[in-house]
Amino acid sequence: MSQIFNLYLATDTLAADAEQLGVTIEDLQSIQVEVVATLVQIAKMAPTAQPEWQLQLDYRITLPLKTLAAQLNWSTWQASNADFVDYLWEQTCLECFLAGDLITSAVSINGAGVNITAPYIEINASPDGRYALYQFADYRSPAALPPTPLLQADGQTRASINWTANKKIARTEQKSASKSVSLPTEPFIQSLTTNTTTAKTYHYERSFTLPLSQLSYTKTGIVDNIIGSIHPCVILSFSTMFGTTALYFAPKHASPPDFHNRQCWSLFNKQAAMVKPLYNP
Repeated sequence: MSQIFNLYLATDTLAADAEQLGVTIEDLQSIQVEVVATLVQIAKMAPTAQPEWQLQLDYRITLPLKTLAAQLNWSTWQASNADFVDYLWEQTCLECFLAGDLITSAVSINGAGVNITAPYIEINASPDGRYALYQFADYRSPAALPPTPLLQADGQTRASINWTANKKIARTEQKSASKSVSLPTEPFIQSLTTNTTTAKTYHYERSFTLPLSQLSYTKTGIVDNIIGSIHPCVILSFSTMFGTTALYFAPKHASPPDFHNRQCWSLFNKQAAMVKPLYNP
């Protein structure tokens, strides 16, 4: 079982975005973005070792038009890119925000409205394999850029994600408008397929896991691997004659779009997301 999120496009600049991309508002609203969250237990090699909980996030994006696929900045995954890199949100970025139990959180009021005051983390992942994990004490705090990296329990090692296989992804080369998209050799990474059963669509996927053992309660508010709230988001960056146009997707939006606004986050449904059987990686 999994917890499934349908992400919706922020509409604050919808008309201007459509004009810059040379499509209609309806075309942009036809972009489908889905994120599937699954809790899995990984059995460790040592017989006496406790199994490890991991949060798996599967991102699935479908564009309705060849012209949009041609403009999308979706880079090819490469193993050599899989490392911590800042400022990934300035381009196409797969994101997720996680926090602990909302019930014990305090509420603060600022110029942006009401926000939950409690620690949380932000995950950024680029389609090419780069990633970053950040920690916040409360709403956008500390405010320095880049944000404070999330560290593991030793206080020195940066937290990381693990890219995972998705066997449903096609393994063939496709052409997106005038540019060729080459598939990498890894069996799970590339994600551009064309659905020709009816109208053509252009489909992209990426999947990764977050080992929850990396999360410290004092830094994240997540106790005993129990996630209280979750907010998966996607930024799609497109190249146009006007420069770069970014589209923002989330289950629910503040206005203007603000992924950090906890009022828009969802409760994490552990029972729906949990996969009970243990498996070896």
